[in-house]
Amino acid sequence: MIFCEGKRSEPDYLNGIKQLPHVARNTAISIEIDLEHGVPLSLVKRAVQRKGEDKEIDEFWCVFDVEWPNQHPNLEQAVSLAQQHDVRLAISNPCFELWLILHFEQYTRFASTDKIERHSKNLDGRTGKRINAAQYMPLRGMATTRAQELSARHKQDGNQLPKNNPSSSVTDLLIRIESIATSSPATRNSSRN
Repeated sequence: MIFCEGKRSEPDYLNGIKQLPHVARNTAISIEIDLEHGVPLSLVKRAVQRKGEDKEIDEFWCVFDVEWPNQHPNLEQAVSLAQQHDVRLAISNPCFELWLILHFEQYTRFASTDKIERHSKNLDGRTGKRINAAQYMPLRGMATTRAQELSARHKQDGNQLPKNNPSSSVTDLLIRIESIATSSPATRNSSRN
């Protein structure tokens, strides 16, 4: 189960992942959008509550932004609460649109949310928050590589959240989904035939 703070870009992208044939055949992904508060702590609290109620779901993820220059309140509390309850996080700093940029190019400059959003729109040509997920799917491997390079650079420099601008751990979620989709019995059986 994936909880998102964003109402458009993130669900559009995640629904694109869900529609990939190998993912659609081998995984069950539910996406819930937080329409009430839209801040990381409330999102994580919701995931923790749901985790306590529904033992059938294997993994819980929260997808949210740091935001810059006015970062979300209680960010450290959200991360700590998620760790305590084994809720996984896919955090983009400053915003999810950085993850979208990484599909097209490496981006290493510290930036504000507004600047990243504008640059992302320039790269894919959209005018609003909705994205055409199909445009991104063939490029997700490059985005993963670029996000991992950013992560390695921040680790080497000692930059941790929220000082790791720009960064995106959406790659962790994507890698996990791909891992589950390619290791399922249905995939193994079809590869034998």
